[in-house]
Amino acid sequence: MKLFEAFANMFRVPDLRKRLLFALGLLAVYRLGGHIPTPGINIQRWNDFFASQSGSIFGFFDLFAGGNIRRLTIFALGIMPYITASIILQLLTVVVPTLEKLQKEGELGRRKITQWTRYLTIILSVLQSFGIAQGLMSMQQGIVISPGFGFVMLTILSLTTGSAFIMWLGEQISERGIGNGMSLIIFTGIVVGLPNAITNIYQNVFVIHEWNALTLIMLLAMMIAVVAFIVLVERGERRIPVQYAKRVVGRRVMGGQSTHMPLKVNAGGVIPVIFASSILAFPQQLALMGWVKSIPWLTALLKDIQHGEPMYYVLFVAGIIFFCFFYVSIIFNPNEAADNMRKYGGFIPGIRPGRNTADYMNNILTKITVVGGIYLSILCLIPDIMISGIKLNHLWLIGNWVDTSFTALHLRFLLEGLNVQFYFGGTSLLIVVGVAMDTINQIEAQLIMRHYEGFTPRSGRIRGRRSSF
Repeated sequence: MKLFEAFANMFRVPDLRKRLLFALGLLAVYRLGGHIPTPGINIQRWNDFFASQSGSIFGFFDLFAGGNIRRLTIFALGIMPYITASIILQLLTVVVPTLEKLQKEGELGRRKITQWTRYLTIILSVLQSFGIAQGLMSMQQGIVISPGFGFVMLTILSLTTGSAFIMWLGEQISERGIGNGMSLIIFTGIVVGLPNAITNIYQNVFVIHEWNALTLIMLLAMMIAVVAFIVLVERGERRIPVQYAKRVVGRRVMGGQSTHMPLKVNAGGVIPVIFASSILAFPQQLALMGWVKSIPWLTALLKDIQHGEPMYYVLFVAGIIFFCFFYVSIIFNPNEAADNMRKYGGFIPGIRPGRNTADYMNNILTKITVVGGIYLSILCLIPDIMISGIKLNHLWLIGNWVDTSFTALHLRFLLEGLNVQFYFGGTSLLIVVGVAMDTINQIEAQLIMRHYEGFTPRSGRIRGRRSSF
């Protein structure tokens, strides 16, 4: 009952209701634009080509484009140019003193960086759309109706305008709606696959009887367990106790309070997974090129790191853990945090200020980053293995033994997968749950601020004049 009451409270607050309806309206506009095809394209032949490229880099980027690459709409570039531009500027902030100075200037500096992010997004969109146009014309499937300079310019104009419009929608949702606009756009593109996923499960169980009841129960139980696992870890944090010494300012005594510094277990979010997946997707795409197929040793090497192969999963896990450390080293500097703590009279009980404090925080950060990397790896591997399996029977020397043993133990589904055409893999599920939690937290904060109960039992209600309503 409290859950339904919280949903009802969302629409009782005029300002919150306007923000929710505004965000939903712009997301509806995004979905509407996702059905406008790019001019000059034979959609049927493109669909045939895309179906033959399942599991390649096209499928990975289509996840963030909300299916727009599959339909090759004017929103085909999706939000990826903006994400790429944001990551590039975030990395440059570490090495370019001008950007680092702007970041420390507060709101004015952040606005300047945001403006540069927009410009870089447009530049990347133009380059990517030009590459897409050239790639489409070079294909032999007759995808482009009328190749030439006019098609290239029209494609650049259409795709760049679509990407800029998506960027504008995301910024408007963040400013005048509720939640993070860019994240909600990705969220919307992923969850639209839920009806197709449910239909696919229904057909496999009740129509073609490919799955039995036990398989369905195991699949649903795994989905619930993975979602619960994500919620548990995403809320997890290591709290470092911090004590502030008393100091006299004028006639007042300041400080003397105890607080804590929270360090999230998964500080990098889904970014390490995106980086690792992107790098491993390029060899899969490289294997499709004609000149590569003429080199036997390179073809064999790329085949060993295809999706589903043991080497692919080894490199995937190594990439995730590496990028976890890489990203955390960018967003958090223990030496700077220790220096700021010392300047304001803070210290960690039992740890000397300065270098010792920085080493202590770095040690803790290293441990929880390892845990976060393992968590992301498990989260991405479990759905992938359920969908396509892990080809341990392709391993040298022990492949035949693994094949025979797994068949005898009725565990062959671990090698071949359940062939679940389910839209929610590890990456997409992490995005969906993470964005949903963040949006719910923002709505809950708005409700509590206006004396309403939130979604979680711990939120409670702030008592006031209107708390009885």
